[in-house]
Amino acid sequence: MQCAIDPNSGRAVLPGSPFPYPYNAAADLIERNLAAGRGQKIAVYDELGSYTYAELATRVNRFAGALTQLGICMEQRILLCLQDSIDFPTAFLGAIKAGIVPVAVNTLLTSKDFDYMLRDSRAQVLVVSEAVFDSFKPILDGQPYLKHIIVSGQDAHGKLRMADLMAAAAPQFEAVPTGCDDACFWLYSSGSTGAPKGTVHLHGSLIYTAELYAKPILGIREDDVVFSAAKLFFAYGLGNGMTFPFSVGATAVLMAERPTSASVARVLRQYQPTIFYGVPTLYGSMLASQDLPQRDELKLRRCTSAGEALPADIGQRWTAATGVEILDGIGSTEMLHIFLSNRPGQVRYGTTGQRIDGYLVRLIGDDGNQVATGEIGELHICGPSSASSYWNNTEKSRNTFLGEWTRSGDKYIESEDGYFTYCGRSDDMLKVGGIYVSPFEVESTLAAHPSVLEAAVVGHLDNDGLVKPKAYVVLRPGLAPDAQQAAALQQYVKANLAPYKYPRWIEFTEGLPKTATGKIQRFKLRNITRKQ
Repeated sequence: MQCAIDPNSGRAVLPGSPFPYPYNAAADLIERNLAAGRGQKIAVYDELGSYTYAELATRVNRFAGALTQLGICMEQRILLCLQDSIDFPTAFLGAIKAGIVPVAVNTLLTSKDFDYMLRDSRAQVLVVSEAVFDSFKPILDGQPYLKHIIVSGQDAHGKLRMADLMAAAAPQFEAVPTGCDDACFWLYSSGSTGAPKGTVHLHGSLIYTAELYAKPILGIREDDVVFSAAKLFFAYGLGNGMTFPFSVGATAVLMAERPTSASVARVLRQYQPTIFYGVPTLYGSMLASQDLPQRDELKLRRCTSAGEALPADIGQRWTAATGVEILDGIGSTEMLHIFLSNRPGQVRYGTTGQRIDGYLVRLIGDDGNQVATGEIGELHICGPSSASSYWNNTEKSRNTFLGEWTRSGDKYIESEDGYFTYCGRSDDMLKVGGIYVSPFEVESTLAAHPSVLEAAVVGHLDNDGLVKPKAYVVLRPGLAPDAQQAAALQQYVKANLAPYKYPRWIEFTEGLPKTATGKIQRFKLRNITRKQ
């Protein structure tokens, strides 16, 4: 299935679009590889072994059959709380092939979060990794909708064992005849405030991200081996580690453990991936550690970054160390994957790159009108991979999904030649003396100082009740967090940015609060600042 661009609208169109009926996303991703003769090619490596496309297809069929044998019907939801292993694509695609809607959730959340998601989604089945099961123990009693609990691993804790269910199911399963506009899967947003929102994606969404980003921007090929530090339960990781490699018959490396500098370096050496998907925090920590492999130990040809804007200094140092550019881009849970990106050979560090063909973007000012080139505006996106809505949340759906357009909540500036520069989240932006100040711009400048490992900037009220920038700074190991160091950093920012942008206060800290994807949780820093 190849994607074309409508010359009049600039939007993505698939031949014969709308999709042929029936269209099942799982059947497409798996069976295209069998039809192409890739049955014996390795589809997935995980920590227990390797699995061919033929073996993956059989596993998907067996899991689909197991769900139907449990009495789970088309359009009902199941909650997946799975670490990255072969069991994730097995369960995710198996559910989709059966017309059942998998709801993939972050394995690092709390029992309270899981309780909310089980109740909100009304999931009838929980599929959970053995290592995560303890987080569910306190909340399983009294769940009003949950009927079955399936455990991935050796010890099923007295529940259904995934391997046993699959062994008892048939190796063949005919895909349920879904359509491209049917609900396919959910991802819960990691919003910084309020309850998580169940983001509903359609069967047509997965393949669009591969056709519009992975193939033309990454140039992903059948002979690629890919590794994503971002986990499969994130929109970024789902494309990186499943949709993209399966769309072309490449091989994915899945790692269950947390992506530290050491664990990522081990995977880069052991499996020799050609495409690596990271996040800015990880790139920075690898550069600051002794774990980064030497050039001759790597086979990388592409590196990407998303989740948060990549500081120019980190990108430049990574390229100097490895010889490989980082293609920084931006996506979202709502758009499923990246819609602005730097391109190979055209990387401009400090920017998020250019619009990807098939998506339209606009920058909207505080007055609701589109801003002029060079002015700050909120980024809106129009594209075929957009979610249809937030589950059971009409108000937030209407505020985010504006007809064909989706509000990102990110502030950007567009250059004359179409490069977009990140300025911050809409609720992170500071107005200092009536002029917008981008926290990210100040953070990037601080991060370029040789003493700084990472930094975050928020607004703080001075003695006159006016907002000024305040920086939380993590110094490199061995450096003293004293007044002299703070003054040097303030002077550094003044020398590199307009003077009004410098942080009036610098607070040294041992670490910054972050989400599981590595995004700095500035709202937590703002809360700390308000109490001071």
